[in-house]
Amino acid sequence: MSGATNSHFMYFAFGSNLLKERLQLANPSATFCSTGRLKDYELNFGLWEQHVDNAWHGGVATIESSPGAEVWGVIWTLSNENLTSLDNQEGVSEGIYSPLEVSVETDKGVMRCRTYQMNNFHACPPSPQYKQVCAWKTHKHWSKDNIFEHLSSSVSH
Repeated sequence: MSGATNSHFMYFAFGSNLLKERLQLANPSATFCSTGRLKDYELNFGLWEQHVDNAWHGGVATIESSPGAEVWGVIWTLSNENLTSLDNQEGVSEGIYSPLEVSVETDKGVMRCRTYQMNNFHACPPSPQYKQVCAWKTHKHWSKDNIFEHLSSSVSH
């Protein structure tokens, strides 16, 4: 199983950080590594605790344990120097997301990656802007339509 080194770590993105330009705003070391599949989790959209709005004006992506389900995403390689900035971007210190270590299947083998799961999640559909950012990146890196289909169905519910 491959993954982190002494100077870098692997990050599994499934939401707005699919977009390199967004991720690199606060984490300039991020470079594309691979696409991958996280088994036994499902992609959901929502808000944290009792919040009813955020900068995206709608639900944002999170993962939830779900045996038999899968989440497709992008694996980025980041310098350890960007670990704090990534945690800050994900709201770890405010308790919005918690970091997780997960095993992601790729065409290069299984990779150990850092990812994030929303705490105290409640369902809320994503905004058109958030959906566009996530769906655009989906088609840029691979032909799987899983995220796009899920985003489309989530907005209509």
